[in-house]
Amino acid sequence: MADTATESTNASAATAAAAATNWVQKTEDQEISNLVDSLAIGKDKGSSESNPEASGEAAEPAAPAVNGSAGSPPSVAGSEEIETVNPADASLLMKIIRKGLVESKLDLEVQRKDPSSPLHSVKSFEALHLKPELLQGVYAMGFNAPSKIQETALPTLLADPPQNMIAQSQSGTGKTAAFVLAMLSRVDPRKPYPQVICLSPTYELAIQTGEVAAKMAKFCKEIKLRFAVRGEELPKGKKITDHIIIGTPGKLMDWGIKFRAFDLRKISVFVLDEADVMIATQGHQDQCIRIHKQLSSSCQMMFFSATYEKEVMEFAEYIVPNPIIIRLAREQESLDNIKQYYVKCKNQDEKYQAISNIYGVITVGQAIIFCHTRKTAGWLSGKMTQDGHSVAVLSGELTVEQRLAVLDRFRAGLEKVLITTNVLSRGIDVEQVTIVVNFDLPMDQSGRADCETYLHRIGRTGRFGKNGIAINLVDSDHSMEICRTIEAHFQKKIQLLDAENSDEIEKIGS
Repeated sequence: MADTATESTNASAATAAAAATNWVQKTEDQEISNLVDSLAIGKDKGSSESNPEASGEAAEPAAPAVNGSAGSPPSVAGSEEIETVNPADASLLMKIIRKGLVESKLDLEVQRKDPSSPLHSVKSFEALHLKPELLQGVYAMGFNAPSKIQETALPTLLADPPQNMIAQSQSGTGKTAAFVLAMLSRVDPRKPYPQVICLSPTYELAIQTGEVAAKMAKFCKEIKLRFAVRGEELPKGKKITDHIIIGTPGKLMDWGIKFRAFDLRKISVFVLDEADVMIATQGHQDQCIRIHKQLSSSCQMMFFSATYEKEVMEFAEYIVPNPIIIRLAREQESLDNIKQYYVKCKNQDEKYQAISNIYGVITVGQAIIFCHTRKTAGWLSGKMTQDGHSVAVLSGELTVEQRLAVLDRFRAGLEKVLITTNVLSRGIDVEQVTIVVNFDLPMDQSGRADCETYLHRIGRTGRFGKNGIAINLVDSDHSMEICRTIEAHFQKKIQLLDAENSDEIEKIGS
C-alpha cells in the first residue's frame, strides 16, 4: 500500500513538474509574442504553411523541378490581385545577379553611442592584420581593395574588444564578404565547438552565405563550417564540433535549444543577415529572439538589412545592444535625364494601341513594361507576340532560376520587350533599355500612389548617363490622380502625350 502511495506521489510530482515546465514555456511564448507585437512586426506577412522553417521543424528537401514546372505554384493567370514582391526571392535574385561588386555612389552615415570614440576606416585588406591564410582567401576571391562598406565596417567588426554593429547595405556592396571575414577571424580552431552562428531567412540565402564562407576559408583548413538547413540531419545525441554554423532560424533553434547539440552560451559571434526579409516571414522573428535570449552578454552581434524601416530598426535595437550603426544615405536616383509622359486612354485596348503607335514611330532599343497583375502581363504578351514583337514575361510564379534565364535572354538582346509585374522594380541594370512603360501606374495595397516603386521602375531607363523615356498609361480618374501625386512628389513635370499624333511621338524620340 505504501508503495502505491509513493508511486502516486511520484506521479503527481512528475505531473506537477511537467505542468510547471509547460507553464514556463507558455509564459516565455507569451513574453516573446508580446515582444514581437510591441515591435509592430506584422503577423500576416508570411505563412508557416509556405515556410516550413517557421514551425521550428526541419522541412524535407524539395524535389528537383522537372522542366522548370515542378515545385512552382500553379498558374493564377485569372487572378486580379496585384502581384507583390516576395522579399526572399527578390533578395536572392539580387545576390545572384550582382555577382561582382557594385560600386555604391551613396554616402555612408555612421552613428555611435560615444561620438568621441575613434572611428577607423581602411583602404587595404593588409591594414586589417588578418591571418595570412585568410588574406590569401580574400585575394583568391578577387577582392583587391575593400568596397565602401568594407572600408568602414571591417575595422569595427574586427576590433578588440568586439563591437556590435547594425548595418544597412544593398546586395553587391561586399556586405556578405565583410561579415564572413569577421566570422572567420573570430574562430579559435583549437576549440572543438561552435563559436559563430549566422542566421539567414531561407535555405537558398543560407547556402549563398555558406558558399562565400567556404571560398574565403579555402586556405584555413582547420576551420570547419556546417549548414543548419532543411535536409541536414543530426544523429540523436550527437554534439556538433564544427566552428561555424550557417542556417535558418527553425533548424538552428532545433539543434541549439531542442536537441542541445551545441551550447549557445559559448557562441562568440551572432550574425543576423537579411533582417528585413527575416521579419517579413512569419515565425522567424520569434525564433531569432528565442535564439538570441540564450546567448551570452559578451557575444558580438552583427545585424544586416537592405532597408531601414521602423519595424526593422525596432527589431535591430532589441537584438543588438550599444551598436555602431552604418546606414546608406537616402538614395537619390536622378530623374533629370528621364523624359516623363502620360497618355490618356479609355481602356486596356487603347493602352495597347498607344504602345503600338509609339513603337511604329520611334526606334526603341529595349523596353520594360510594368503591369499590376499576371493576367494583364499574359494578355499584353499575347497581343505583342501576335504583332511580331519578341517578348519575354517575368512574373511571380517563376522560380528564381527561371527568372534568371528570362533576364539573361533579355540582357543578351534575344527579346526586345520585357513585360513584368512588381517582381522587377529595382536593382536590374540593362544598358540598352531606352523606354519604360507603366501599363499600370504603381500603387500600394490601399490604392495610393507608390512613389518609391515609381522611382525604381523608371530608373531602369536613363541609366549610365544616357537619356531615357518613361510613359505612363492613364485610363481612369484614379490613375490620373496617382500620376498627379507622383508628379507633385518628385516636382518633375509629366507631360501629356497624344499617342495618335505621330509628329508628337517623333519629338519624344529625338
